Amino acid sequence: MQDLAVTRHCCAVLAIRSPRSLRSEEGFCRLLDMSLALEQFQQVIGYTFHSPVLLERALTHSSAANENVNEAASDNEQLEFLGDSVLGFLISDLLFQRFSHLSEGELSKVRACLVSSANLFRIADHLQLGKYLLLGKGEEKSGGRKKPALLVNALEAVVAAVYLDGGITRAREFVAKRFDRDFDAIKDGRFDLKDFKSQLQEKLQGLHLQPAEYLVIQECGPDHKKHFSVELRLQGKKLAEGHGDTKKSAEQEAAKLALDLSLEPDS
Repeated sequence: MQDLAVTRHCCAVLAIRSPRSLRSEEGFCRLLDMSLALEQFQQVIGYTFHSPVLLERALTHSSAANENVNEAASDNEQLEFLGDSVLGFLISDLLFQRFSHLSEGELSKVRACLVSSANLFRIADHLQLGKYLLLGKGEEKSGGRKKPALLVNALEAVVAAVYLDGGITRAREFVAKRFDRDFDAIKDGRFDLKDFKSQLQEKLQGLHLQPAEYLVIQECGPDHKKHFSVELRLQGKKLAEGHGDTKKSAEQEAAKLALDLSLEPDS
């Protein structure tokens, strides 16, 4: 009953803020679905927003704004910009506080791995972030809820939303919890400081296989926010596909995925 009351209250707030969308049954259902999604996601991440509008914005993709799916909230692109910087700072701070025995070079390598697209996608996927996004119809049909770049951007936007809503302390708690697994691996010595391409190359050499090939198969987005898709091939066959904001990060993701595969000399 309490959840229902909260849902009704959220809908009432949304209705006041966006009355035009209530002129149809479809509009009302959309608001109801969004308020339920906001409520559920706050339970998933263990943080309750003082201003749910911030979370709504963080979960709103530009396709929804472009198609007027969400008249009340702006898209999450500006929050993504802020979240990228906040996340980088907080990861640096957490590493400095917890692993001061590591050299500057080692800290830099670890930080790069932790904030890589591959690792952020893993975290977003664990949170099932895709199911809570507000997408336009076109993005929905094209499988937007599972696109790595879209999920990584949304996760960064959520980090920014928590920071704006609760301050740096709550944002630090939120980030620390998301990266617990990685920090445990570093503490236990299970975190390899070598980059994934080097690890893969060593593995292939040990199996007497030719070096892997990395081919850019897609490049999209504006100049200040490029997204690359890279295909990793072994002996002419596709082995893995990586995504990232740079060619290097996409190659690293592809190499990381390939390391988890069973490679045989005659493959």
